Amino acid sequence: MIDDRVGDDQPQDFSADRLAHEPAGGFLVGSGRATVSPAPLALDRRSADDRDMPSRTDTLGAALSEVVGGPVGRHALIGRTRVFTPLRVMFMMALVVLALGWSTKSPCLQSVGDGPPDQRVANWQNQRAYFELCYSDTVPLYSAELLSQGRFPYKSSWLEVDSSGRPQFQYDGKAAVRYMEYPVLTGVYQYMSMALAKTYTAVAKMASLPGVAEVVLFFDVAAFGLALAWLTTVWASSWLAGRRVWDVALVAASPVLVFQVFTNFDALATALAIGGLLAWARRRPVLAGILIGLGVAAKLYPALLLLPLLLLAIRSDRMPDAARTVVSAVGAWFVVNLPVMVLYPRGWSEFFRLNSRRGDDLDSLYNVVKSFTGWGGFDTNLGFWQAPLILNAFVAVLFLLCCAAIAYITFTAPQRPRVTQLAFLTVAAFLLVNKVWSPQFSLWLVPLAVLALPHRRILLAWMTIDMLVWVPRMFYLYGEGNKGLPEQWFTATVLVRDIAVIGLMVLVVRQIYRPDLDLVRWDGRVDDPAGGVFDGAPDAHPTWFPRWLRPRVTADSAPEVQEEPDASRDSTVPA
Repeated sequence: MIDDRVGDDQPQDFSADRLAHEPAGGFLVGSGRATVSPAPLALDRRSADDRDMPSRTDTLGAALSEVVGGPVGRHALIGRTRVFTPLRVMFMMALVVLALGWSTKSPCLQSVGDGPPDQRVANWQNQRAYFELCYSDTVPLYSAELLSQGRFPYKSSWLEVDSSGRPQFQYDGKAAVRYMEYPVLTGVYQYMSMALAKTYTAVAKMASLPGVAEVVLFFDVAAFGLALAWLTTVWASSWLAGRRVWDVALVAASPVLVFQVFTNFDALATALAIGGLLAWARRRPVLAGILIGLGVAAKLYPALLLLPLLLLAIRSDRMPDAARTVVSAVGAWFVVNLPVMVLYPRGWSEFFRLNSRRGDDLDSLYNVVKSFTGWGGFDTNLGFWQAPLILNAFVAVLFLLCCAAIAYITFTAPQRPRVTQLAFLTVAAFLLVNKVWSPQFSLWLVPLAVLALPHRRILLAWMTIDMLVWVPRMFYLYGEGNKGLPEQWFTATVLVRDIAVIGLMVLVVRQIYRPDLDLVRWDGRVDDPAGGVFDGAPDAHPTWFPRWLRPRVTADSAPEVQEEPDASRDSTVPA
């Protein structure tokens, strides 16, 4: 039977130190009579009894535990097994789901054509990527961004063409010249994956190896690295979860992974972002900044994590630590970007140009409104590649208002919010008001939601809804003429997904204002496992803050007095 334990590979703070030397006999607890053990009792009977055990405390966990023998025994020593530790079990769960994620892409990875690998292609005939639900950006990008020719992404350019192959021109009459559209770290990751795929091609020509299409090898190499990145996300999340380590099973086995983990390269940024939060939790602000900065060099969203750190630093008077993190993040991002920025400035800036001229994406709330109302959008009659200035300004203002609301919540909550609570609110608000919510962006929310709101059934419901958005999306793109789905079938599921995310945000805000309902805080016995220098820190609002920006303490929400923790103790280690 797999019990609810962690072994030596994940150190523990045990709740009781039972090291007394006892004879072979003992007493039956609660019976008042002696009983004899069939063997001498162990000298070391420490147990991590403070750890949350979902097989006892959660309805879903109790039901699932029946598959492997039922709930953990009431007299079991917790945290002592050396084999099936929580982290190893969750790694196995993640590998199963990652394999399932690869299998959903496999119909699009069938090699067709004759000759060596570089002359073969993946089978995407008859739009099978849509009706087989196997679409991934990785495959078309291999040829579209000239990786198939071995070109360095930011050095090489190409002309945008229409469906008939004719070159297109911008709204101002200039040729529509394109470059690699990804941030530097993601672009270099694609280049390295291409180099490994071409290495196989060269070896295959000399050694008569199986003729697998080079683009398929490119996908598989990239997917292997993305799988490692998600396992890193699981590992970092398990430490951030504190005593609730089993919550991270929903990170390891999230339904969102099934369709999205290999759709694009977002798992790289997610691993770096959560790794940055772990470094912060371990009171290493410079390392936290470096990891977040690297995450920004892979995808822009990890920069959003700096806002919660700054807001909480203001409330707890820990600004020097937060400032070191921000400076380190900017420095790491700059170091990674500088070579490409200097050598290929036109290619480097393509990411920013592309995002400024994009309109409202299929999965955005703006497109949902257009779908059901017939509204034409903020900007009409735009030329090819002309930036939607009104939409851009509206999105920016709306997100700034969301940031102001998050700041208000941070300063007026009766007890300082947890880092992951504010991080989830910030990223979720960004996705909701942004003009683009690509399907793989939902991966950003998975670890943050699990750490912010550890209610397993609620999270599983949202993740399942988010996963299912992929199905009508693919059949909508397949086209009604091909027996696909109308647009409203797809936009309706997007609306349900967005409502579910808003519901999660409402629950998080409720628990911020009612910390007694927060399962992580365990009735006031825990402050913030991911808080780092914030964990246990007293409030220290700036004296010039007006009354309406100060905590609103009520009888129901008054926090218990927290002692300043020992700086030498790692607050992220599960109790």
